[in-house]
Order: sequence, then C-alpha cells, then structure tokens
Amino acid sequence: MLGRVGGLGIERDGSVLRITLDKPERRNAFDAQLIRELTEAFGDVGDARAVVLAGNGPSFCAGADVEWQRSSTDLTYDENVEDALRLFRMCETIESCPAPVVARVHGYALGGGSGLVACSDVAIASPDATFGFSEVKLGIIPAGISPFVLPKIGAHARRYFVTGERFDAATAQRIGLVHDVAADLDGAVATVVGELLTSGPEAARAAKALVRERPPGEETARIAARLRSGKEGQEGLRAFLEKRPAGWR
Repeated sequence: MLGRVGGLGIERDGSVLRITLDKPERRNAFDAQLIRELTEAFGDVGDARAVVLAGNGPSFCAGADVEWQRSSTDLTYDENVEDALRLFRMCETIESCPAPVVARVHGYALGGGSGLVACSDVAIASPDATFGFSEVKLGIIPAGISPFVLPKIGAHARRYFVTGERFDAATAQRIGLVHDVAADLDGAVATVVGELLTSGPEAARAAKALVRERPPGEETARIAARLRSGKEGQEGLRAFLEKRPAGWR
C-alpha cells in the first residue's frame, strides 16, 4: 500500500510502516502542514512492528521552512506559544510512538531535523549527513526539541546548542545522536528492521515503553511477570526450548 498525505509518503510493507518526508524541493523542511501531518501519521501506526522515518531527495530534513519562519514574524506571543507547542507535540508523538522508530538519515538534518533524529529509537546516518542545532544563528533556541535531544546528547548540548555549528555523522555518533554511520544506508536500515521483526511484537513495544517510562523496581517485576505469563512470552519460551522459530517470525 502506497499513498501520499500532503508532504508525506506513507507505505505499509508487511509489518513495516514507512513514513517519508516528501518535499524534496524544500529539502523536507518543516512548515505547519508537515508538522500536523507527521503528528497524525505517528499518532496512528496501527499494528506496525517497525516504523522507518526517511526523507526523499537530497536531505532528510533541513529544519524549518524559510517561508514558515517568515510568517512567524507576524505572530503574537500567544500565537508563538501555540506554534511552538505544535512542534513539541509532533516530537512527543514520534518519541512515544508505540512501535520502534528507525530514522534513515542522509544529507541535511538541521534544527528540527536533528530533533526528529533524537525522537527515533534507532538512528542510522550516511557518512555525508550533516547535523546541527542552528537556531541560535537566527536569534532563537532549540527549546521545543530539547526534551528529546538532551537525553540523547547530554552535556554535549552545552557546545552544540550554544554555537549552532554544523557537525558530521561521525560526531553525531560520538555524542549519541545517531547509533550507526553506514555507507550502505539502506542495507543498515534493513538489518535493524530485520532484527526488530525477529522480536516478539508485544515484547518490542513493551521494551520501548520500559526505556521511556523507567518504572520503579516493584512495577518492573509485575511487567516482567505479565510478559512471561502472556501468550507471546509463553510461545517465545517454548520455541526456544523446542529449538524452533517463534510463531511471529
């Protein structure tokens, strides 16, 4: 199934949902419409076992669209708050997507584009990818994406938020923004997606929630017991003991 929703290409390939930023003439830069479409797309991924987020054309996402930024100069303070909240809610929806999200990053991933990378569970970049939190160059700051970026890059934000400098894929990997840098980007993404599809569908979603929510000790015991005694856990354990593939593979 292949479709286009405004500035997005959406494809369901078996258990994998592929969401592609599809405004190559604008380097997939954000505007209000694209923010709304991404929020809606990630708000309902159905039973997908993995979601691949990519960008069509020469870049993953070059940040905020110039025309959208120009229109913001006429907004009041309250309108600016609502505008920023829409960006934050989009990031929150992607980060809290129940299915694991894999980002396929190439070309520019600047400003909010780097924010999208931070919202993903697994980020794989091509060697030519360029990152940066360039908001300070415009006299603003990456406040809306900071709740998602800071857990990934930690104290490195003290440099890159303040300087707004661009950095390469190797640096992005070193500071924790991306997990892998691969010349064969599609092959690397396929490998990660393949690993996800060998995991129990319910278990993969529960593992993601565990990392996000960090429940206290006694609650983790109840979560473990629920998964172990459930249908999927029982099938996985039996398949292991019987030396056969689990039913979901």
